[in-house]
This record gives sequence, C-alpha cells and structure tokens, in this order.
Amino acid sequence: MEKPMLELKNVTKYYPIRNGKRRVLHDISFTLRQGQRLGILGCNGAGKSTLIRIISGIELPTSGEITFKMSISWPLALQGAFVGGLTGLDNLRFVSRVYGISYKDALPFIEEFSGLGAYLREPIRTYSSGMRSRLAFAISMAVDFDCYMIDEVTAVGDDNFSKKCKRALLEDKNDRSLILVSHSPGVISEYCNCYSVLYLGMLSLFKSYDDAFYYYNDVSSRQNSMV
Repeated sequence: MEKPMLELKNVTKYYPIRNGKRRVLHDISFTLRQGQRLGILGCNGAGKSTLIRIISGIELPTSGEITFKMSISWPLALQGAFVGGLTGLDNLRFVSRVYGISYKDALPFIEEFSGLGAYLREPIRTYSSGMRSRLAFAISMAVDFDCYMIDEVTAVGDDNFSKKCKRALLEDKNDRSLILVSHSPGVISEYCNCYSVLYLGMLSLFKSYDDAFYYYNDVSSRQNSMV
C-alpha cells in the first residue's frame, strides 16, 4: 500500500496589480511524507498564507503541480466556511457530511474540546471571533486527516484551551504530517521536525533547525534594513 505523500512541483503564484502582476510565490518544490512536520518560517508578506491557501485548495497556483496522495485539512481555526445563520451544531453537521464522518460520534468531542456549552446551539453570527476559532479548531481535530495545515499558532481563548490545542497537535496527532507557517522560530522549533524559510517568494529547505534559524535571521535583517 502506497504511503501518504504530498508533492509540490514548481508552484508559482502571481496576483494582478494595477501596473501588471506581482509574483508572490516562485518555483516552489518539496515533498512531504507521512509523519513529517514541515515548518515554514517567513517574515510578514513573505507569502506564507498564500502558500497555505494553495496547498489546502482555497486558491489555485498560477503554474506548477500539486500531487495529493494524503488527505489535507483546511487551515486550522479557519472560520470563513461557517454559515452565520446556522448554529454551531448545524455547521458541524454540514462539515461532517462533506468529510464523511458521523456528527453524532464527533459531537461529544466537539462539546468537550470547544467548551462552548449552550452556544453550540446558537447561530454562528452571535459568536465572538474567539468562539468561532474554538469551534473551527475542534471540528478540525475531529476529522482524521493525514496532514494538518496551520497558518501561525495563535492563542485561541484562555490558557487551558491553548494547552488543549498544543496537546492535540503534539500528542494526539503526533503520527500525522503537519505544515505550519509562522514568523516565530520558537513555534517552528516546538512543533516541527523539518525546516524551511520562505523569502522573496522562494522556499529554501534545510537539514537542521539551526541552519534554518540562521538563514531566517539573515534575511529578516536584510528585509528590515530595506524598510
């Protein structure tokens, strides 16, 4: 049986601007295998979120190929797919149907993990941003993906919930692959076992965290000197 794998070949992304087009990603290639947890360091505006959106299928690349031989999550804590007029429970039902899981089986986990209580049965439009993130993260953890996508790791809710999120990613899902983009080297060091830096739209892969860290500091200094 073929092992889960994700492969990017020469992925490039342009966006149209007033005077032509702007290149955000250039010729990005890498292969992610089962159990690899890839950290992508990048300064603000490096294209990290664009890369996550392309891999998760929210956007298409301008050119290049992506081969999916593993199931990929939506970016964790993504709130954009929720229907505001529906309750949290109704949104769970919808997501469960899309991904072929039983919402009844997932519900006890969602209730405990999100800590939303009675709000789970209230319309999403009444939720705060933090409550939406709690629900989105909980639903993400309830679906058994081969690879989880994370655009930064930000504190969602109180300290206890943040600890739940960390435990879910580092312990409960430790056999799964991960792609995490961040501007924080400490976060990358904590969550990942493969390391890269995105700079000027190009992705550099490194054999060790130290090599990635030194290169990231160098390009960050160069970028700051140009501001």
